[in-house]
Amino acid sequence: MTVPFAVSCSGTFLAVDGIVGTIATTAGMFAGTNVDDIIVLTVLFLSSRATGRPHPWQIWVGQYAGVAVLVLVSVVAALGLTIVPDDWIGLLGLVPLALGIKGLVAAIRTHNGEDDTPPAVATGLLPVAGVTIANGADNISVYTPVFRTVGTAPTIVTVGVFAIGVALWCLAGSWLGSHRKVIAIVERYGQWLVPAVFIAIGGLIVIESGVLAEIV
Repeated sequence: MTVPFAVSCSGTFLAVDGIVGTIATTAGMFAGTNVDDIIVLTVLFLSSRATGRPHPWQIWVGQYAGVAVLVLVSVVAALGLTIVPDDWIGLLGLVPLALGIKGLVAAIRTHNGEDDTPPAVATGLLPVAGVTIANGADNISVYTPVFRTVGTAPTIVTVGVFAIGVALWCLAGSWLGSHRKVIAIVERYGQWLVPAVFIAIGGLIVIESGVLAEIV
């Protein structure tokens, strides 16, 4: 999900010369548009430690796969092709929303003694990738003008910086989710907290995108 990021990405790329400038600008763009991913990754790693699902490798691979899809869509859009109309991108928020509701239902069933299986919201690789794509879908509007205005070499550098950024984000999420007190809280209340976080994220994506106005 894009957060306030006071920089004209395409203009900055054109104004700054050299590979160092490209790396610095790309790093700033990645950090500015993916701050909220830290929250998602922390929740996923906490869920992994508390319930065993998803596995850490699934979080890593899912995050990389999701970001790769976002970059690919941005590159395609930069070439003048539209895969998903901007007005409808907000529908991707239904992915974390549905996962959150599913986790909440599982938590209620466990609480009522209908199911002994500890509930987990994102249980595998595909759900993690789906949440990553949904949470970063509106970043496409930031990335597209960048890929439209830079050449082949800066594009390769940008993709490389993004790859490093994903690794740093996963390490940060894993570290934030490794504190014993936090894990203890999640083990006790995580069946309610984790679904609530995903429902909130999905709801915000749908509401802020304005897609409801298109439907209504």
